[in-house]
Amino acid sequence: MDVIKKKSKNKLLIRKYQFFLAVSVFAIILIAWMLFTSSTVSVSRSDILFERVERGDLEVITEGYGVLSSNKQQLLTSLTPATVKEILLKPGAEVTSGSVIVRLENPELMQELESAQQGLVQANANLRQLKLNNQREILGETAVLAEMNARYEAAILKREAEEKLVKKGIVPQLVYQESLLEEHQLAKRIEILERGIEQLKLVHEESVNIQQERLKQQQGELNIAQSRLDSLVVKASFTGVLQRLSVGLGQSLAPGQEIALIGSSTDLIALIRVPQRKVQQVAVGQVAMIDTRQDRIPGTVTRIDPIVQDNTVEVEISLPANLPVSARPQLNVDATISADTLKQIFYIKRPANVQPYSEMSLYRLDNTNSTAQLQTLEFGRQSGHYIEILSGASTNDVFIISDLSNLTNTESTLAIKP
Repeated sequence: MDVIKKKSKNKLLIRKYQFFLAVSVFAIILIAWMLFTSSTVSVSRSDILFERVERGDLEVITEGYGVLSSNKQQLLTSLTPATVKEILLKPGAEVTSGSVIVRLENPELMQELESAQQGLVQANANLRQLKLNNQREILGETAVLAEMNARYEAAILKREAEEKLVKKGIVPQLVYQESLLEEHQLAKRIEILERGIEQLKLVHEESVNIQQERLKQQQGELNIAQSRLDSLVVKASFTGVLQRLSVGLGQSLAPGQEIALIGSSTDLIALIRVPQRKVQQVAVGQVAMIDTRQDRIPGTVTRIDPIVQDNTVEVEISLPANLPVSARPQLNVDATISADTLKQIFYIKRPANVQPYSEMSLYRLDNTNSTAQLQTLEFGRQSGHYIEILSGASTNDVFIISDLSNLTNTESTLAIKP
């Protein structure tokens, strides 16, 4: 009986030991599970954004915003002090060449015009008087020359007659020599008179030229006065639209003060602001697409402004001649500029706070989509909303692109709650 009792006690001890061991294992597993769950941060699926890694060709584009502007513009200013007398057109009105926009008033300009007209009349009268005086002087000198020629011819006849008589001794030799001397003197005086008349003609011609220059100068003053008076009627010089009117009725204007701005309504360009960090991707000749929110218009980059303003650079894009109705001056537009096409690369929608040519750790979902492990990625060029992945990912990998920078420094694993 004593042996049988000993065996029963051993079995009871074994069962107690097995029970204690099972409880201990369960406690250890429970503690481990609690430690694991307490160290793993969980996030709700609805609170984060997921994106899948793609592979293929990616067009490198640069996005910007701006306005459509007239390629041809005319700034109308006041040439003289004036007062706004009448406003005929207001901003937004379509104009053609010669359309009157504003009428100005300046009584002094009319007086200047009348004074210039009187000066021109006086200059014309002086020119006519000068020509008459010159003609009278030429006629007087010509008459003297004619008289001298008559005396010269008479002296020749006298000398010829005396030459025959002096041989016969009828006329003294002294008388003949006096007649010969007189003939020579008259010939010399005639030569001097002829040269004097030629010089006088040149002097008269120059005096007429001088007076004509004075006449032209007076005509120029008259033209300026007429132009200043005509400028009081402010007109458009080409077909377009009145974009800005800077004056009001009764306003006094100073010389050079702006009156209106006219711009072409069909010949347009796009002035796009591009972020400074992206402008190095833009080059003259690249293709662009302008979005008016109603139509998409192709264009070409023609100019890049060298000046940086508010961390943006202005890029000028030329547009085709035939534009849709939605395109008009000062319209706000968006633009995408195509810089290059990356062939067969890995890319993803750009995660928060990721910059081109940088490294960043993102959470990658596992196959069960219940947890996410932190993984370091190397990024390359950016294209709009997408960015190139140089290393760290494969096709169809899913990453969390939401801003979780507060977790990446401390948590390597995330639990994804439904």
